[in-house]
Amino acid sequence: MAKTGGAREAAIPVLAEVFRACGYDGASLALLGARAGLGKGSLYHAFPGGKAEMAEAVIAAIETWFETRIYAPLRDDPDPRAAIRRMLSETDAYFRSGGRACLVGAFALTDGRDRFAERIRDYFAAWRDALAEALRRMGHDAGEALDLAEETVAAIQGGLVLARALDEPAAFGRMLARLAVRLIPEEPEWDR
Repeated sequence: MAKTGGAREAAIPVLAEVFRACGYDGASLALLGARAGLGKGSLYHAFPGGKAEMAEAVIAAIETWFETRIYAPLRDDPDPRAAIRRMLSETDAYFRSGGRACLVGAFALTDGRDRFAERIRDYFAAWRDALAEALRRMGHDAGEALDLAEETVAAIQGGLVLARALDEPAAFGRMLARLAVRLIPEEPEWDR
């Protein structure tokens, strides 16, 4: 049992990159197994629910990473400016300075949207709401904070798409720098 759990945990980051590159529908079981280094039997042993369970495990890992590294600090850090700086830095690192697509965003634009609708909605709502909380603690009224948080999450997603479409990851960094000025205006220039 421990061996299966270890194989499952080791496979999740690899499966994430396959889904990121191919989408849910384009990620065949043969490709997922080959990239994870698992035969068909081992793959099903680790993920008895098949490809849907693999995608669920990947989304859960992403949610955990974002909750720990971005959402909780935005909600809980007594210094909301530091939490926003951290969000921008962690976002840049996670998306490899614009070189990595957002898997949850990609699922939202495909048939995966229907299959994982609640998880996708929760991911984006959690980010928006945590950022709104930090902005509210900085002095924005609740409506303004929510609007700015929503625009920020949309800008991050759009920045990822633009950086990939232009094959210019630096476009993502420029967008994050503009967001820093907008979100924490009295800060010196944001340095990645």
